[in-house]
Formats: sequence, C-alpha cells, structure tokens
Amino acid sequence: MQKPNWGNERSSGPRRGRWSAEEVARFKELYGLRDDAAIARELNRSVPSIRNMAKSVFDSEPRSGPWTDHERSELKRYLGATDVETIATILGRKKNDVQARIAELARVQNSGAWDQEEINDFKRLYGTRTDEDLALIFGRKLEDVRGKAETLCIAKDKAFLRKKSGGRRSTKMPRWQEDELTILKELYPTHSNLEIAKQLSRSVKSVVSKAHNLGLKKDPSRLREMGRQNVSLRYGRQE
Repeated sequence: MQKPNWGNERSSGPRRGRWSAEEVARFKELYGLRDDAAIARELNRSVPSIRNMAKSVFDSEPRSGPWTDHERSELKRYLGATDVETIATILGRKKNDVQARIAELARVQNSGAWDQEEINDFKRLYGTRTDEDLALIFGRKLEDVRGKAETLCIAKDKAFLRKKSGGRRSTKMPRWQEDELTILKELYPTHSNLEIAKQLSRSVKSVVSKAHNLGLKKDPSRLREMGRQNVSLRYGRQE
C-alpha cells in the first residue's frame, strides 16, 4: 500500500491551506495517541494548524448522562496516551465526568485468566503505557500487569521511557555477548521469539531487532507452524 503524500515534496515549510478529507481522517486516527508535534510532522502541517483542527473537529457541547459501551472502549484506548483534558475533548465529555469514569475503572478488579484478545491488546499497548494505566485499562492488579509482561518478555518502548524521564537517556539493555549471539543464531530459525527471549532474559522486541540486524530467518517449517498457530488463535482454538 502506497504511503499517503501529505505534501512532503514541498521545500518551503509546513503545508498550508484547506485540509483534504484524507488528511482529516488521518488526523482523527492520530489525535490523542501522539503529541501535536508528531502529528504535525506526519501530516506536514504546523503545530498551530494541528491545534486549530482539533478545535474544529471536536468543537461540540459536552454530553452528559450514562456512558455507552463505545465511549468506555474509547476511554481505555486513550487512557495513558494523553491527558484527561484531551480525552474529554475527544469524547465530548466534561473533564470531571472523565475523571469520575477513570476512578470507576480503578475499582474494577479482574482476577481471571487473560483471554487471547486481552493478550493481543496488552502486547500492543504495553510499550507506550505505564503499568498503572494498564492496570486501569485491563481491570487488573498492578502485580498482574507486571507478571504478564514478564511472562510475555515485552518491554517499554525507548521513546516512551525517554519521554517519561523528561528526555533523559533511558536505561539500555546490556550489550549482546558472543555466547548470546551464538544461541540466537542457533535457536532463531526453529524456535519462537518468546522462547528465545526467555532463555536469553531479553525482550521479544530485542530478539526480533537483533535477528533482523543479523539477517536471520525462520525456517519454512517454523513459518508454517506459526501460521497454524495464528489461525488457531484467531478462531479461539488451542493446539
């Protein structure tokens, strides 16, 4: 699929003028999940233009009354990615209404097994949310969130850690040693990335990144097995 051209071929600064329908649609996808500067870079617009578009798109009288399932789902989507005021703007709710709903989330405690949909969402969100926000989103205890991350061998995104630390350099993973590289080269073709990550005490993302840098590939038999596993997970079957 060809990447949309937001006017990147110009050389005299951010794009100006009327927004296309495609730009507005992409803006709605990104707003609240990325900061204004990042959205401005992708759409080749100025930061003030992004903020003016937000006012235009979300300018409505705040709603009141019971929350719909869609609103609750959207709250969890944005929780931890942006501030409460922005969430309120996007959802068309008053700020104190959003804060009250977040407080209600804190009272929800799910101690049951994680289903596959939850695990998929957890892996998608983990890198860019605090553990505390994830506990609210999934209705889990903080120790359950940390335990699940450890089981899945996933880690926070480096950019997220830098942002949370005020721009200071985040803690780096130890440099790969020769014996680790030997194990990675031996196991990568035929073992799952999760199995390798657990054996090397590294994150899955670290394993995948290093394998890519080394040009390692999965064996065809392993790829076929992964395909069967993905189909099983999609239809809720266990092999």
